[in-house]
Amino acid sequence: MNIILLGFMGTGKTSVGKKLSGKLSMHYIDTDEMIEKEVKLEIWRIFAEFGEQYFREIEKKAIEKVSKLDNYVISTGGGMVLFEENIKNLKKHGKLICLTASPEEIYKRIEKETHRPLLKTPDAKTKIRELLKLRAPLYAKADHIIDTTNLNVDEVVEKIEKLIR
Repeated sequence: MNIILLGFMGTGKTSVGKKLSGKLSMHYIDTDEMIEKEVKLEIWRIFAEFGEQYFREIEKKAIEKVSKLDNYVISTGGGMVLFEENIKNLKKHGKLICLTASPEEIYKRIEKETHRPLLKTPDAKTKIRELLKLRAPLYAKADHIIDTTNLNVDEVVEKIEKLIR
């Protein structure tokens, strides 16, 4: 069985995933990192050079691959939920845990990052709110939802451990 972390950018998927995999003696994989290694380009560059649609097609293939793994903590990209087949594939061999946070907290966590292609806009706060609203029903398909707004990585890991026991 796998533990799949999904949710919007800046909610803690990568940090939590790495820590959780260590605590549970599971393997760890991040689909965005996997894509970057395969394509030999950073995500933001894939978006810039080939567009979001191209990236989403590569992401679908990555999700299909990782969904067949066993005993992994898998961190996924924030937009993975845009395709129902991604959710179905991941649910076959794992529990989906959605990490959430308030738009304000997300902005605070990622405002200085320059590698977020969907936030290359004059008003990133508004874009965050729009994307969260659009994706909320998709994120709700997860088996469990954890709001990380006021939690540190250890507290989120602890909550996940309790959920999967």
